[in-house]
Amino acid sequence: MSARAIRIAVFVAAALALALFPLVGGKFGVDFVTKMMVFAIFALSLELLVGQAGLVCFGQAAFFGIAAYATVLATPRTGAASVWWLLPAALGASGLFALFMGALSIRTRGVYFIMVTLAFSQMAYYVAHDTPLGGGTDGIYLDYTPALGIAGTPLLDLGKPWPFYYFVLAMLVAVFVFLGAILRSRFGHALAGIRVNEQRMRAAGFSTYPYKLAAFVLSGLVAGLAGFLFAVKDGFVNPELMGWNVSGTVLMMIILGGIGHLRGAVIGAFAFSLLEEFFKLDSVFGDFAKHWHLGVGLAIIACVAAMPHGIAGGRLRRATASNTEDAEVHRGKP
Repeated sequence: MSARAIRIAVFVAAALALALFPLVGGKFGVDFVTKMMVFAIFALSLELLVGQAGLVCFGQAAFFGIAAYATVLATPRTGAASVWWLLPAALGASGLFALFMGALSIRTRGVYFIMVTLAFSQMAYYVAHDTPLGGGTDGIYLDYTPALGIAGTPLLDLGKPWPFYYFVLAMLVAVFVFLGAILRSRFGHALAGIRVNEQRMRAAGFSTYPYKLAAFVLSGLVAGLAGFLFAVKDGFVNPELMGWNVSGTVLMMIILGGIGHLRGAVIGAFAFSLLEEFFKLDSVFGDFAKHWHLGVGLAIIACVAAMPHGIAGGRLRRATASNTEDAEVHRGKP
């Protein structure tokens, strides 16, 4: 069986396992896995930039938060809005901000790009934090869950855990498949070339700016989808969704899972969420559970030290060192 066939089989098995999970997961389990899938979509948005285009962005939380705010603000106070126009409105808000941010920040490189994207994200944070537009520091609530139906006929009640769970699962699978197709296209190959050597791509006649801007906007749209789902799930948004620590958290997810793989972003989001929940258990850690951030940090350091290519890379440092030694022996080196 080819490597591609194995990956497809694993993908189908994972999707099937998630589809069957509500049958055994219970109320808490369904809610928790729903949250993990939302953050997996969020992580996929950053993987497109960092792992595929080589753009380390610290403004990803802005797209996430803007879409979440747009979802709540665009919902009428007198009744539920239709997903068919509310979702495009939320994606449009995050996409427009990504276009504005990317058009300016992509002209910079390296640490300057990181700082400019962080500055734009903090700007969005303080707009929500210091103005009455989004309820200030108190945030705002979603009064009515968006309705999903056709011609007035309801299809899914997104206010109930199971229908919403399967809606999020469908979105995760769709995003994963869509990004996989994008990366296998000419556009994806161009992004890979830009990541490896942008100067060589320019010398070959490619104008790299439009490719990077398109990837930046697409990443903002995917992050916006995650923000929309988060707002619908929790029914509440506040400025903390756009904090720099949120961007840092999703960056740690893709590092933990393995940068350069779409599956790494999903695995990293699930692994990070599970580690976070594990170190919060009073029954296991007692009073130390109050300091769960420390436990998660130490666990991530240990994982990265043992698996420098991430969980999806699947190579332990010891195995890598052994393979290197074998290769040196075959080349006649000591």
